Amino acid sequence: MTSKSKKIIGRVDKADFPELNLKDIAIKIDTGAYTSSIHCDDIHEKDGALYCRFLDKEHPDYNHKPLIFKNYNTIKVRSSNGIAQKRYEIKSTIKIFEKVYKISLSLSDRKEMKFPVLIGRKFLNNKFIVDPQLKDISFNLQEH
Repeated sequence: MTSKSKKIIGRVDKADFPELNLKDIAIKIDTGAYTSSIHCDDIHEKDGALYCRFLDKEHPDYNHKPLIFKNYNTIKVRSSNGIAQKRYEIKSTIKIFEKVYKISLSLSDRKEMKFPVLIGRKFLNNKFIVDPQLKDISFNLQEH
């Protein structure tokens, strides 16, 4: 794939997650991270399903929104401090630049982090070029 067919994305943006019924969620682009993750708490399995609550302090209408997944995996994620931890991973979709893409998201408690969603290299590869000087490119293209 040539760089001409890749979109330029900034260091932060906003995206929709149609399957999760979430709109205008703040995302941080992190080329140092392999996987993408979404901020949830109260993550637990019950009756063959995975339950959690989505958190976004900038979006009071999404604070503690319940999410339920029938299909999920368990993965190992190594954090920046080198510690590997077990996390749940779900398959979903993300809408950015007016296009819907498939995305894998690990569920994690990101309460110490500014952004509720981190987008890693696994999703970015072959789709985007990151320009750290830019922000909200996709969001600013949308009609509000």
